Amino acid sequence: MTLRVLVVEDDPVAADAHALYVSRVPGFEVAGKAHSRAAALRALEDAAGRGGGVDLILLDLYLPDGSGLDLLRALRAAGHSEDVFAVTSARDLTMIREGVALGVVQHVLKPFTFRTLSDRLLRYADFRATAEAGGEAVSQDEVDRTLSVLRAAPAASALPKGLSSPTLARVTDRLREAAREGLTASEAAAALGVNRITARRYLEHLVTTGSAERRQRYGQVGRPEHHYLWRGGPASGGGP
Repeated sequence: MTLRVLVVEDDPVAADAHALYVSRVPGFEVAGKAHSRAAALRALEDAAGRGGGVDLILLDLYLPDGSGLDLLRALRAAGHSEDVFAVTSARDLTMIREGVALGVVQHVLKPFTFRTLSDRLLRYADFRATAEAGGEAVSQDEVDRTLSVLRAAPAASALPKGLSSPTLARVTDRLREAAREGLTASEAAAALGVNRITARRYLEHLVTTGSAERRQRYGQVGRPEHHYLWRGGPASGGGP
């Protein structure tokens, strides 16, 4: 069974990255991409009209025309039952709780890596296969095992020593904002209020995880400096 995924993300670069990640996971295909709440509603209607429908929505919680949670409330009120992964930089636990109440089955914090999203998608596929096999659970342990499939495994590795997830998120956001021109370590340091060496460590981490690329840029005096460009692959501190 192939599971169809709608990517709802306001940033076109990030949306393309998320869609690419989904397409690389066996058993999943991209049903469409939407950059706003209105576009998401249209995409769901189009998918239903084509007969394929959507199994899972990767939902950004910050959309230009309204909250992702508001979109989810509207979908539930209209009878939509698609499962939802909240893919967001939101770390507000109240918002996370609201998402769970609305049927969000996974929260994937930006920035993240392919491995992070792939792991959760494959777990979701296992859960769907088990739940749709039918039959009845014979014990509490069986129910617990079925639900535990959705839980992410412990992170294989933490951020390198000296790096923090909040600062990594700030560096990532700043690099994404400068998607066209990119940033040097000095420019990132000035924008974030950290020293150049610290900024470079975070930028190099993004290069290592595949979320950014490093290029040489020559200054006015001809001396090259490293220039970092966002590639659209969200990198996580837990490490898609």
